[in-house]
Amino acid sequence: MTEETFEGLALEVFAFQYRWSPPYRRFCDGRGITPDTITAWEQIPAVPTAAFKLVDLSCASPEQVFVTSGTSQGPEQRGKHGFPWLEVYHRSLLANFAAYILPDGARPRMLILAPCPDMLPTSSLSHMLEVVCQTYGGDGSAYYFGDAGLDLTGLIQTLREVEAQRQPVCLLGTSFAFMHVLDVCLEEGRRFTLPEGSRLMDTGGFKGRSREISRDELLRLYGEVFGIPESFCINEYGMTEMGSQFYDNVLRDTVLGRPPARFKEVPPWVRTRVLDPATLEDLPEGEVGLLTHYDLANCGSVMAVETEDLGYKIGEGFEIVGRAPGAEARGCSLTVEEFQGRP
Repeated sequence: MTEETFEGLALEVFAFQYRWSPPYRRFCDGRGITPDTITAWEQIPAVPTAAFKLVDLSCASPEQVFVTSGTSQGPEQRGKHGFPWLEVYHRSLLANFAAYILPDGARPRMLILAPCPDMLPTSSLSHMLEVVCQTYGGDGSAYYFGDAGLDLTGLIQTLREVEAQRQPVCLLGTSFAFMHVLDVCLEEGRRFTLPEGSRLMDTGGFKGRSREISRDELLRLYGEVFGIPESFCINEYGMTEMGSQFYDNVLRDTVLGRPPARFKEVPPWVRTRVLDPATLEDLPEGEVGLLTHYDLANCGSVMAVETEDLGYKIGEGFEIVGRAPGAEARGCSLTVEEFQGRP
């Protein structure tokens, strides 16, 4: 997508959202910005993720509402994101997943280390994994998570079967779930040599957990325990507040014969800025700032989302380094009146 095409679409989407999302319109009016006063996509007001905890930003009645995981502020402070048109969400999801997890056209058996949508119907991650599994998953794809938690016995048995059958698989789940599997395998001396072409996608971090581990060490352990090379281990970065996801580029680059240099690539229908937290001005490549995404797949709510994540520009994408200090407190300092107006 050319810059001209993206800008034209972004301005059209902003005009639509300004008209049909009253809370967002009040937010923009408070900044003196309307569709008639801007000429570039960078001028579109970005809504902090905390806003999704305060008001309904949907532009129409949603087909599906996803809810963020709990926070230190309590369950009443969970953000909600309604999607009026799930088809748009699915098109973005499937195209990007295929490009970065299945760039070789593989349709592997998928082993999912996360709850299914029946267990967590408002989880965007569970919904995402179900959609990709139903679309791209090979025979024998299954979840290894039940009412009692992670099904380690079933997973280990399946991994042994996979070794014997020599059919590649795709492991999918949260980083914390994988860490639990790795810990058990290391303690029990279990090692696997999964078939060539097997791959792994993890997501999320270790926030609030008793143990954290560096990305480099996690990749090393994936190789030691599962026998999956680093170039076939991909981290996904997604948010309940967004319709698009971001993936490490190394598997795609490996398949295309490019020198791998791991970072998150931005899909054609998204633009990502790295902003100075104090001035909200763009920072040069390599300097750490707040990640702000402009996502056309968010056409049914707000396309411009200011996150609480810190990162830096690199190549044609970005990398994440953590959360902004005091992000929760700063985000929640937004007043309800800013979106709802005074009574």
